Amino acid sequence: MNPAVSRYIVAGSRPWNRCMFDEELASESGVWDFAADAAALELLLASGQAPRFIFFVHWSQRVPDKWLEQYECVCFHMTDVPYGRGGSPLQNLIQRGHRETKLTALRMVREMDAGPMYAKEPLSLEGRAEEIYIRAGLVSARMIRKIIANEIAPEPQRGDAVLFRRRRPEQSVVPDTLSDLPHLHDFVRMLDAEGYPHAFIEHGGFRFEFTHSTLLGGSIEARVVITQTSSQPL
Repeated sequence: MNPAVSRYIVAGSRPWNRCMFDEELASESGVWDFAADAAALELLLASGQAPRFIFFVHWSQRVPDKWLEQYECVCFHMTDVPYGRGGSPLQNLIQRGHRETKLTALRMVREMDAGPMYAKEPLSLEGRAEEIYIRAGLVSARMIRKIIANEIAPEPQRGDAVLFRRRRPEQSVVPDTLSDLPHLHDFVRMLDAEGYPHAFIEHGGFRFEFTHSTLLGGSIEARVVITQTSSQPL
């Protein structure tokens, strides 16, 4: 490999990340590789020229400190940091009533989401979670091109940090504290993607999972998948 040609790695753990890479970045100047998991990324790092950047567009695993120290690692966090550092940013934002946010490109450091910032771009939070993640991926691709083309140096975050907690699987149970249909709609749509259990309730030995919520004035239409959770008496 010609050392004068920069190498870039994009790491993303969801199917739509690979689609974004193939459609938006693979044909850009330089050498581009994609890693769908930590094992694939480790193989790429062990072979060939060291990457100029590693871009993490959707990654749920902790990145080893040795990689953070050896390479310039960039993540894309779905909040206007330092507001919203931490886990499950999309779900935390929607539960707090946000309809839009900023997608922030961050230099990754040991402290989660605390690194300096390369750029911020507006991002709508309308639609299903999967639609929002796909939208964020396209914005990330645009930001990646901007970072490379303009050789942007990251700047420190300013202000007090507001921390988000990562959601647990059991928190996908539809709570009985929701006050109205719009809040229920938001709860269903924010979990409508890979990565978390879909919104669900359990009743009478069955589990009801809800996706594709549509708010229609005085009602909600949604897809429901029903599975049996326990044996039923004859």
